[in-house]
Amino acid sequence: MSPPLRNLCVAVALAGALALGACGRKDDGALQGWVEADFIYVSSDEAGRVETLSVREGDKVAKGDPLFSLDDDLQKSDVTVREAAVTNAKQAFERASDLLKSAAGTQKNYEDSQAALRTAQANLAWAETRLKRRSLSSPVEGTVHQVYYRVGETVQATRAVVAILPPANMKIRFFAAEGRLLNIAMGYTVKVSCDGCATDLTARVSFISDKAEYTPPVIYSLEERAKLVFLMEAKPDKPSAFRVGQPVSVALPDAGASK
Repeated sequence: MSPPLRNLCVAVALAGALALGACGRKDDGALQGWVEADFIYVSSDEAGRVETLSVREGDKVAKGDPLFSLDDDLQKSDVTVREAAVTNAKQAFERASDLLKSAAGTQKNYEDSQAALRTAQANLAWAETRLKRRSLSSPVEGTVHQVYYRVGETVQATRAVVAILPPANMKIRFFAAEGRLLNIAMGYTVKVSCDGCATDLTARVSFISDKAEYTPPVIYSLEERAKLVFLMEAKPDKPSAFRVGQPVSVALPDAGASK
């Protein structure tokens, strides 16, 4: 067989093999998505220096468990000052009350001292609240995802010191073309798969955007399936099976399927 003829036969055979391979590939219609989470960021109302840190990344915490505390010398001093003011205001009020009973005082002096006592008590309560908030506890049950400051570091007001991830705050985000919306609705169960994951993972649709958008530039897909898509979110039934940022595939239920 001459070389040109042999090359032609090889090309035909290769084309046939590619055609068979293409026929063997099946598009299962899975949508590409990823895992996200809504973190709880715990911060202090006022600036301060971290004195104690009770948790590390990966720790499991229950609601009310201690997380960290800031230096509280100034707050303690403020409470002492406010306590003294309350003591003085009480004495003034009692004196004004006794004078009013003996007709040696006036109603106005009595009312003024009473108002001063209330103000002093309110200021003390405010100072005690400031002192109490120097020690922060976990507002939720979850896993410590990240610790941003260490003991000895100064934290600005409202800057997060610890980020906590409650299991219920895990979510699967994916995009679907308009034609796929007929197969999905709020509360529907979708199948979720990923590399190295179990085979029976599911999630329930918790959000469907009512606004179309262009296919985002960063999406875990080998090819663009649609120009206009709708963002969807689903809450996994087994949150512990996923990791934040993990790429996943989402299979929608068949048309006409129930929840």
